[in-house]
Amino acid sequence: MERDALSLPQGHDRLLLHSCCAPCSGEVMEALTASGIDYSIFFYNPNIHPVKEYLLRKDENIRFAEQHGIEFIDADYDTDNWFERARGMENEPERGIRCTMCFDMRFERTALYAYEHGFKVISSSLGISRWKNMAQINDCGHRAAAPYPELVYWDYNWRKQGGASRMIEISKREQFYQQEYCGCVYSLRDTNRHRRAQGRERIKIGVQYYGMDDDGTARS
Repeated sequence: MERDALSLPQGHDRLLLHSCCAPCSGEVMEALTASGIDYSIFFYNPNIHPVKEYLLRKDENIRFAEQHGIEFIDADYDTDNWFERARGMENEPERGIRCTMCFDMRFERTALYAYEHGFKVISSSLGISRWKNMAQINDCGHRAAAPYPELVYWDYNWRKQGGASRMIEISKREQFYQQEYCGCVYSLRDTNRHRRAQGRERIKIGVQYYGMDDDGTARS
């Protein structure tokens, strides 16, 4: 795979990468590894619901991190805190203020961990997904890093020069679990409403895997 050589901003040599899931972080991780960048994965995603979905996404991310010999930092699954912050935003649309709150919350914890453990740069795999608003994500990242004078949020565009396509290629190669909604209970609700309106079945958690049929056989 052809990729540009990457370097961290301001000459720093260590990165704390917030990861939302294995499919989104696969290309990011391989690009960082190919460039010889020292990084650790920070998994903090209290928005993911239900717990079965959360564990599936986390376990896939752990598997891929171990495969590459990358440190995986497993943060708290404090769903009560997330639901408290989401109060009053239950019916907001995707990419709206509830998503901003969610990105803020996850990046704030990432920035705090980075500050407490000597990381000078943070970034996230969230922006590689075409379903996300990259400007919204980057605004939240910069805002989270701002209270710490020496901390930088790296807003690299992971989609460019084929990154988004390689994300899918890696997901199929690794047969990652394929989540069918963003992650939170409200996303699950709205996605199921949309599917029902189209005459489709509700989401079945733990069934879809990239490059595999529902019966577990690899697609030819």
